[in-house]
Amino acid sequence: MQKDSVLEMRGISKSFYSVKALQNVDFTLKEGEIHALMGENGAGKSTLIKVLTGVYEKDGGKVYLKGVDGEVHIKSPEDAQNKGISTVYQEITLCPNLTVAENMYIGRGKAKITKWHKMNHDATKILENLQIPAKAEQQLGTCSIAVQQMVAIARAVDMDCKVLILDEPTSSLDETEVAKLFKLMLDLKSRGVGIIFVTHFLDQVYEVCDRITVLRDGKLVGSYSIENLPRVELVSKMLGKELDDLSEIKGSDDFETVGDDVVYEAAGLASVASNPFNFQIHRGEVNGFTGLLGSGRSESVRAIFGADKVTGGKVRVDGKDVRISKPRDAMKHGIGYIPEDRKKDGIVGDLSVRENIILALQVMKGFFGPISRVKAEEFADKYIKLLEIKTESPDTPIKSLSGGNQQKVILARWLLTNPQYLILDEPTRGIDIGTKIEIQKLVLDLAKEGRSVTFISSEIDEMLRTCSKLYVMRDGKQVGEISGDGLTQNNVMNTIAGGGN
Repeated sequence: MQKDSVLEMRGISKSFYSVKALQNVDFTLKEGEIHALMGENGAGKSTLIKVLTGVYEKDGGKVYLKGVDGEVHIKSPEDAQNKGISTVYQEITLCPNLTVAENMYIGRGKAKITKWHKMNHDATKILENLQIPAKAEQQLGTCSIAVQQMVAIARAVDMDCKVLILDEPTSSLDETEVAKLFKLMLDLKSRGVGIIFVTHFLDQVYEVCDRITVLRDGKLVGSYSIENLPRVELVSKMLGKELDDLSEIKGSDDFETVGDDVVYEAAGLASVASNPFNFQIHRGEVNGFTGLLGSGRSESVRAIFGADKVTGGKVRVDGKDVRISKPRDAMKHGIGYIPEDRKKDGIVGDLSVRENIILALQVMKGFFGPISRVKAEEFADKYIKLLEIKTESPDTPIKSLSGGNQQKVILARWLLTNPQYLILDEPTRGIDIGTKIEIQKLVLDLAKEGRSVTFISSEIDEMLRTCSKLYVMRDGKQVGEISGDGLTQNNVMNTIAGGGN
């Protein structure tokens, strides 16, 4: 091993049947560095991490760790943890029915008697030091997704780790929480911990990382110091395409003229999870809800779709008064909805890609209108080709697909219902830059066809690229509406913060 390396992986290969997920990949992590692992969904990032943490057994190659003579064989995630490799995955893997403290210490001791007082005391100290707004005795499931993510990170960093792997740790965090995490990462870096940072947020990579390793199609493209790899070149290497300017991946700022007719309109709409709000969208318009995490963005669109129990307000679709009290009502009125949490509320993991694609249409047809196998195959083949979904076959279980391809399958599901109004809640969260671009272009193409789209993203620049109007949310209330020349990042941020109200 190199003198300053804490981890070296050499010639790592891994195949799943005929698919070569990793082909002779090298990766080196130095002491006290934050190293970004970049690539599109399906590039091999997750597979490389799972080989390193003992989830998968490698087919070939060698792994070396500082302080260990010779090659290291990692047999399981617990073995990896014992060797000083801690991981926080994108999808939270803690136990919501246990307390915060229990989640932080579960599986970390062999004592037959649990010293509850000491465990809660130690957990409280860690939570306070990291400024995490949770109590040790609090049930984890009562915490927000963001706080649960922070608890997972606290659990990992409290261990005596040499290598800390953060797989999309900021995907559910707001800017303040991201800043806290970065402060923690820099502190760990100063103590010599090597950090592997997997993210799709380019700004975050250039804010906190020292080096970048790029994978594409299971192969190593290269490793680069941050100062020697401009963003345009990074995107080019990830996509395997030459890009002359970042504007090429930002989408068009030229929105089509929005029609005069209002497709959907709500007055004083409220649900068990949202305060009353007013909202409308015209034909061919792309608008969105923006605000900090917990501001009420998702709760608002869930009320529109009837996903949460509606408690008040009036709704008009195509100028007619309607009642939408459940999702099927919304679907009958031409409304589709892709939820924020694709794992929990979107995909049905054990069903095939084909079965997931036809799911919404089958619900609309009902029990007595089954879709034939021939039609189902025709629909699946059409959208797999149209959206370039990477899957071995339509019969592949959707849970085996990458996050970006799962998202494309959910998009296909709703496009198949021919919606006139489509709601997309965080459709690009946790997916690669290439798929993000494809989804953004698809949204604008749908608008050009005369469909209406409500788009929600935690990335304000992404909202500005796709939306012609933004409804600003703060503390569960609608505090502003911005369109036209007012659609600037400063204006949106000021309104979110209260300066534009």
